[in-house]
Amino acid sequence: MIKIWFNLLLAFTKLGILGYGGGPSMIPLIQVETVKAQNWMSEEEFIDTLAMGNALPGPIATKMSFFIGYKVGGWPGAFIALFGLLWPSTVLMMVLGLFFLKFKDMPYAKAMLTALRPVVLGLLVWTAYEVIPSSVKNWHTGLIAVLSFVIVTFLHVHPAWVILAAAALGLLVYR
Repeated sequence: MIKIWFNLLLAFTKLGILGYGGGPSMIPLIQVETVKAQNWMSEEEFIDTLAMGNALPGPIATKMSFFIGYKVGGWPGAFIALFGLLWPSTVLMMVLGLFFLKFKDMPYAKAMLTALRPVVLGLLVWTAYEVIPSSVKNWHTGLIAVLSFVIVTFLHVHPAWVILAAAALGLLVYR
């Protein structure tokens, strides 16, 4: 079990170091690490974890790391994965916080941020592309996906309400 905990710490530390852009941009990194590199879960289990993470309040990456850590290594694994994810950004924020206000307007800093923003968008699009085959099984689940997008984007309904409505629909239609 100690080897599993160590692997969780290493994997989620790597995610914590590479996870630029916050929680949503970390989703593809978490997917690659947990589904493809470590084989800790299937694509469907990952999508279920992602859905559960979206349905609960708070940052998605931390909820996902905690759940994956619990699945792989029990309660200690949950806390180890969460710690692994959070310690790099916590330390970096403490260090960078001291310097950010001084350097944020420098051309080098602005140039790096300009290039990083579209990468985050690209990773989010890639994640959507990757989860479509496991999420959209037929025309009606495809319709749910499209309607969810339309409702959140154009009607400005909070995503939590859409998630709750989809869960209720699932209870009524798919049991």
